[in-house]
Amino acid sequence: MAYVGESVQDPESYYRNNLVATLNLLGAMRRAGVMRIVFSSTAATYGIPERSPITEEAPQQPINPYGRVKLAVEWALADYAAAYGLGYAALRYFNAAGASADGDIGEDHDPETHLIPIALQAALGQRPELQVFGTDYPTPDGTCIRDYIHVEDLAEAHLLALQKIEQGHGRAYNLGTGRGYSVREVIRTCEEVAGRPIPVREGPRRAGDPPALVASPERAMRELGWRPRHDRLLDIVQTAWRWHSTHPHGYEKSPSS
Repeated sequence: MAYVGESVQDPESYYRNNLVATLNLLGAMRRAGVMRIVFSSTAATYGIPERSPITEEAPQQPINPYGRVKLAVEWALADYAAAYGLGYAALRYFNAAGASADGDIGEDHDPETHLIPIALQAALGQRPELQVFGTDYPTPDGTCIRDYIHVEDLAEAHLLALQKIEQGHGRAYNLGTGRGYSVREVIRTCEEVAGRPIPVREGPRRAGDPPALVASPERAMRELGWRPRHDRLLDIVQTAWRWHSTHPHGYEKSPSS
């Protein structure tokens, strides 16, 4: 479960599913003798960062249940490594986005909450408008800033991290490009790629959203030999548009099915 707003409204489900179920998984791993794990953590564990870009040494002070639960799992992994010899990599995702280069694999969520897919759905006329949550943040244009990482770069980092895991040791890595884009910049880029305007409605801030989250990916680059190949928002949006424009109903082949 990975929706910040939903976690604020229903924290119990997030603690049960994202924490308790993960502890059950770790117990099953120990019984089966599986002693390595790559964990999907999140930039939300940092809360409102003191400095930007964010390094892995930055204080982790999450401001929503989603981030708190992910941080609790990171603590559990460290304790399991010390006590049981577990080896782990905690990958702190920033904003995963984009689609496969061939256009065959893309985002198909129900409900959809990610900015780029929502913007492209609005461009396709599948939504009447895109709602912007908050225009009074302390950022250059008043909207939230996020670091967008292409899903294929994210996948490559998982493979590289798995190769580096040592039993009894753990390491955290930020996965982002090191460059942030505001909500308004994302909308403009989506309009440029789609070649059509996107209707927008501005609204109040959403609970639990920090003003800006931008990664310092230097540790992952240095220790894993990882480097994002899609480091421009335009490239990321182009792959997403290729998917959404050719899969208007997601993976559903027939509108009647």
